[in-house]
Order: sequence, then structure tokens, then C-alpha cells
Amino acid sequence: MALYLKEHLTFDAARMEVLTESHADGKGKSLYMKGVFIQGGVKNHNERVYPVTEIETAVSTLNEQIKGGYSVLGEVDHPDDLKINLDRVSHMITDMWMDGPNGFGKLKILPTPMGKLVETMLESGVKLGVSSRGSGNVSEGDGKVSDFEIVTVDVVAQPSAPNAYPTAIYEGLMNMRGGQKVFEMAREASADQRVQKYLKQAVTSLIKDLKIK
Repeated sequence: MALYLKEHLTFDAARMEVLTESHADGKGKSLYMKGVFIQGGVKNHNERVYPVTEIETAVSTLNEQIKGGYSVLGEVDHPDDLKINLDRVSHMITDMWMDGPNGFGKLKILPTPMGKLVETMLESGVKLGVSSRGSGNVSEGDGKVSDFEIVTVDVVAQPSAPNAYPTAIYEGLMNMRGGQKVFEMAREASADQRVQKYLKQAVTSLIKDLKIK
């Protein structure tokens, strides 16, 4: 039986770029993140090795889905299963490709409540990383992954300490005082730009509370 596999990369390890691109019709702009989505050919912090051929196949399969009109949605944080939780969706993967041994990708931040939070964090200078989510088999001896499939790539906050696990943005938001109000504010910000200023102030408090870099 295939295992649930997730691998996170920090903003710097992913060589992440934050891009702003104008819409084709000239009306409005969208925010994108572009960088390494998954590393191949090296033993990672989870003691697993993804052979380059496995990454190539997984990237090709995901691209076929995108080109076929399938929306590959991603969330904030790193869920414990392969299901996509629509209330946490923050972005959509628009492209993936190989560059050397690594799978690179580009994702578009969506105007959802969690997407607005991610957008505000990025615009505030927060370095958000990525976490690939997929399935495969892992050899007990050398940690080599086989039959690998990428389901999606999520956006995660960098941990405050080296080698720590990514900070959970959604859970942190829901558990902090006034967190639900911030979530509702993010929902409203999608339709009302005047709310954006107050959302930025609330997100600054969230960053401080979660000790996000």
C-alpha cells in the first residue's frame, strides 16, 4: 500500500520568487510563487530519496492534468491526508517543469480567504515555503521512493527554529484570539479593497503570535 508523503522546503531552499503579473485583459494583477517544489536525487530531512526519474514522471503526470483542464488546488499548511479541503484552499498550481534533478513549479494565489492571508503575508515580507503532498512506496534500507505521485503542493510558514516543522497557519489562526474575525476579514477583502488595510494589521498580529519569520 502506498504511503502518504509530504516534504517541505523553506523559502530559501526552494529558491522562491514572488511575482506579480497583470491579467491578460489588463484589468487587475495576480500574485505568484515560483521555485523548487520538490528535490530529486538527494536524501532529504525525512531521510527519503526521490530518484530523478520518479520526479520526472510525477511532474509530467501533473502537467498533463493541468493541460487537460484540471484545476490542481493547494492549501495553506500540510494536511494529514491527500484530500483537498476547500475552506483552506489558497492557490492553484499553473505549471511544473524539471530543471536539473528538481521539480520546479509556479502557483497562483487565489482570492479565497486563505489566499488573501497568504497574499498579505507575502506582501508584508513573510518568507513562505512549500510542501509537496503525494503518495509512493519507500524502501526501508535506503529510503528510496518509488511509484511516486504528486497530488498537490501546499504553502507553509517557515518554522521559527532550524529543522523544526512548519508552523500551522490555519490552526494558529483559528486558535488565536480574534482568529475567526481575521478569517472573515480575509473573506471580505476579496470583494472590498478597503478591508485590505485592516487585514494587513490583523495578519501582522498573526505573524507575531505564530512566531513566523
